[in-house]
Amino acid sequence: MTGLALKMLFGDTAKYLMLVAGLFLATFLIVQQASVFSGLMLWTTSTLKNVNAPIYVVEERVEQVNEVNPLRDTDVARVRSVSAVRWAMPLYSGIQRVRIDDGSLKTVQLLGIDSASLVGAPAKMLEGNLEDLRLPNTVVIDELAATRLAKDPKHPIKIGDRFEINDIEARVVGICLASRSFTGGPYIWTTYERALQYTPASRKMLSAVLAAPVEGMTPDAAAKEIMRTTGLRAYVNRGFGRNPDDFNTSTVWWYVRNTGIPISFGTTVIIGFIVGTAISCQTFYAFVLDNLKHLGALKAMGMSNLRLSFMLLLQSATVGSIGFGIGLLFTSFFARWAITNQQPPFYLSWQVPVVAFVVIQGICMVSALLGIIRLSLYEPAMVFRA
Repeated sequence: MTGLALKMLFGDTAKYLMLVAGLFLATFLIVQQASVFSGLMLWTTSTLKNVNAPIYVVEERVEQVNEVNPLRDTDVARVRSVSAVRWAMPLYSGIQRVRIDDGSLKTVQLLGIDSASLVGAPAKMLEGNLEDLRLPNTVVIDELAATRLAKDPKHPIKIGDRFEINDIEARVVGICLASRSFTGGPYIWTTYERALQYTPASRKMLSAVLAAPVEGMTPDAAAKEIMRTTGLRAYVNRGFGRNPDDFNTSTVWWYVRNTGIPISFGTTVIIGFIVGTAISCQTFYAFVLDNLKHLGALKAMGMSNLRLSFMLLLQSATVGSIGFGIGLLFTSFFARWAITNQQPPFYLSWQVPVVAFVVIQGICMVSALLGIIRLSLYEPAMVFRA
């Protein structure tokens, strides 16, 4: 019975290819768009990964890491005075413009960290020595900056090269590995005091305070104590979850609620689902109609409706698995291209293909159900009519 079902399916080449094409397109749109959306959401929290600290203390109205409401310099001492805090260090984070050798201006994410402790420094240095950041007019750049700020991308910036940040010289002493910024610009690290020199002066310059809890206390408990004592907002730097006090979670949900990104990607995913459903249902129903006499003959010879229904379900599940596999293959080609070109953002978690597979098989089951209903209404005696 299984062999007969597959022989009927593969025998009608035109409809078989149409089914596979529709399900391939649905799979590709669903997985590709969901993965790009996930990657884009990860980009929104890249600063939290690049400046790794247990607790972020920010102005009380800040909801996401890319929003900066400056604090007073004295707020660092206020956070340090909290009994639950082991250490607290200043952080500057802001968008600045860099002038490169050919005179053009590039936008970068400038990070200023404490010069003594270097808390907030990049986790992985590819070249150079992080301690050299304490030397005059020095910066550490990420891999993207090495090519983006070079006059010729084929000849990236090396240690010892210079450029200007707001007309002030910056000398490269290190190149690091960093996550891509949501704004698309590279990251540049320097000391907090030097970051204030690179930045146009204003009354308040402190972006955030990086802190850690004392021994024996969790970051959550320390964050609550900081908020109770200082009145500032303290977020725990943790992976995405359901706790609104996690800065990753708060940042991602802020972009979901306040931007059109989810609607844009969600619309494409829904279109993929509709297209896949329409093509597969129509084509599979036509396939059943074309083979109705053959199925009716089997029914007349004593094959039960249950076994015939199983044949249709097997055919739809087979074509669904093939279409899903081809769609996932093309998504992997897209992922390789995206990673090579460093854009668009792409992150394929294991949940995405699992959900996509369930959706595709659901579409196929609906298609098979239409055929089963039509077959159940077919009388075996109609096979023998002229």
